[in-house]
Amino acid sequence: MSTTVILTKAEFLTHWLGHRALTRRTIEKFPEPDLFSYNIGGMRTFADLIKELLSIAEPGLRGIVQQKEEPYNHDIPLNTKADLLARWDEDTPKIIELFGQIPEEDFHKDYNLFGEYKFPIYSNLLYFVDNEIHHRAQGFVYLRALGIEPPFFWDRG
Repeated sequence: MSTTVILTKAEFLTHWLGHRALTRRTIEKFPEPDLFSYNIGGMRTFADLIKELLSIAEPGLRGIVQQKEEPYNHDIPLNTKADLLARWDEDTPKIIELFGQIPEEDFHKDYNLFGEYKFPIYSNLLYFVDNEIHHRAQGFVYLRALGIEPPFFWDRG
């Protein structure tokens, strides 16, 4: 049985970091009060969605690398746009470092993310990116409803 590699480990990380850069630009577009107060249809504010992302990516990777199943906790005290952006910027090099510590041969091993979601590591990594895209899209809807043009979704540079 031969294996075809669609993405290398480095290419996946570059793809993910591109999404993180785009999400950061999306956060920057929000006026401060709307970031923490605006919602549509009972959905959470974009600040709350970003706190979720911050509570998943770096802590999830850390759990995978350390093989610790710590519970998910999204209750992080970030109350300004500057706080959110600073934490986003602090987590990015940690994500790069932690991702680099996962051996490629482990990507198909099961890991019980936050002690609740037992899937192969590659599936958890895809979830981190998929969840970010999903919540960023909610942010795009909020921005458009506020009369603000979101960043181009394809511009991940």
